[in-house]
Amino acid sequence: MRIISFNANGLRSAARKGFFDWFAAQDADILCVQETKAQEHQLAGPEFLPDGYRAFFKDASTKNGYSGVAIYARAAPDEVRTSLGWAPFDDEGRYIEARFGNLSVVSFYIPSGSSGELRQGFKFEVIDWLGPILDGWLASGRDYVLCGDWNIVRARADIRNWTSNQKNSGCLPPERAWLNARIADACGDGTPAPGIGWIDSLRALRPDATDAYTWWSNRGAARANNVGWRIDYQLVTPSLRDRLLACAVHPEPRFSDHAPYVVDYRDAAGRA
Repeated sequence: MRIISFNANGLRSAARKGFFDWFAAQDADILCVQETKAQEHQLAGPEFLPDGYRAFFKDASTKNGYSGVAIYARAAPDEVRTSLGWAPFDDEGRYIEARFGNLSVVSFYIPSGSSGELRQGFKFEVIDWLGPILDGWLASGRDYVLCGDWNIVRARADIRNWTSNQKNSGCLPPERAWLNARIADACGDGTPAPGIGWIDSLRALRPDATDAYTWWSNRGAARANNVGWRIDYQLVTPSLRDRLLACAVHPEPRFSDHAPYVVDYRDAAGRA
């Protein structure tokens, strides 16, 4: 099984840059998109739906052309969920979940706080509210793959300029502490890891990687100089730890300020 997570920063823009041609060649089973920046009817044409896939959307109802998440899947899901029960989050189009038997695949878009104190405050509200939900999923007995743009780096290895970003949204110590306190590995920022927690797929497969950035600022020559951040993840339940097979970030071709993150999973029988 191959799952791709991709923040498109405008899916129509990414499509014009050839994203769906690239995607069609990836032999993926599921694609999780963040920042569609469109309403569902604007993504209804064949140029937005490769052959053999179904598409499901959660648009922002707060304003058009903002946020939005989607899941593309080869197999028909048993159920699709688009609400976690808190309107300020749900109405911005930040969550969609497709259920296939005991497997849930989620496309998440966690808010950024980079625009100022108001949105940073909302981001802290979101992660405080989301924490118990993630804990409940972890204890539920279901297999979960949480894809998406979390807008938080975990540690020095996940950002080119660690020291200079300590006061910037996405690298703030309380944000990192919140995320790392839920991930069961030693690849965080020193925050004590839980005995049972989510598995960071990239760190499980490439614990020493320092070049796995998934986002670059559009300012200056950040991308050309690889001044990046790793803020896009596939976090999985411990039940899927042994099924992680391989992962890769695809910074080229450029479809967005983010790069697609691809993870391959063994099937339940352990086959690739």
